[in-house]
Amino acid sequence: MIILHSIKEKNIMTEIADYIIKEINPLKIDETIETAQDLFLEFPYSHFPVVENDTYIGCIGAHDVELLDHDRKIGEFRYTFERFFVRKDTIWLDVLEVFAKNEANLVPVLDEDNNYLGYYEMDDIIRFFHETPFLREEGGILIVEKGTADYSMSEITQIIETNNARILGLFISKADLDKVQVTIKISLGGLNEIIQTFRRYNYEIVSEHQEDAYLNNLKDRSDYLDKYLNI
Repeated sequence: MIILHSIKEKNIMTEIADYIIKEINPLKIDETIETAQDLFLEFPYSHFPVVENDTYIGCIGAHDVELLDHDRKIGEFRYTFERFFVRKDTIWLDVLEVFAKNEANLVPVLDEDNNYLGYYEMDDIIRFFHETPFLREEGGILIVEKGTADYSMSEITQIIETNNARILGLFISKADLDKVQVTIKISLGGLNEIIQTFRRYNYEIVSEHQEDAYLNNLKDRSDYLDKYLNI
C-alpha cells in the first residue's frame, strides 16, 4: 500500500499521459525477427510492443529475440509474448507497479478498445515521481514497525497530525506474517514528539534520529555507567 500525498494530486494523475511516446512505431507480426533484433540493438529496451492491424497483442522481449531465427516472422513466436500494458487514464502509481512487476523499462499504453497509443519509458515515470511532494518537499523520514494485526494507517495519520505535523507520503516498506514496517515522510518540526507518541502506541521506531530524546537519554546514561565502571 502506498499513499503519496499531493496538494495537486488530481492534476498529477492526468498529466502523466503527456509522457506517452510515439516516436518509434510498434513491431508488426508480419515483420521479421531481424527487424526486432535491429531495434533492440539500437534502443536499450527490455521489451517492445507488437501489433496486429493496430491492435496490441503483446510485448516481445529483448532476451527472447536474441535466440530466434532472424529470417522468421515475429508472429510465429507470439507464444513468447508478454501481455502487460496500461490504459491512458491509469494513474502513475499503477504504471510504476506494472514496470516493477514485469521487470520492464517500457510499458505499452492502450485505449479502452485495446488500440495501441504509444508507450511509457521507465526513466520518464521515475522523473515524474521525483516531482511529487514525497521527494521534492523537505521533511523527515520516519520508519515505524508494529504487529501486522495491530497497526493502522488511520492511527498513524492521527499520531502525526495531532502533533501538528503534515504527512507528505507514506508506504508499507516491509511486511511479513508478524510485522509491518511503514515509511513516512513528515513535514519538518516536532519529530521528537511524534517519535515519543508512536512509542506510547507501541510502535517500534526502526529509523535512527538525532532528535530522539529517549535514545539520547539512554546513551547518556550508558556513557555515565561506562565512566563509573572505569573509575
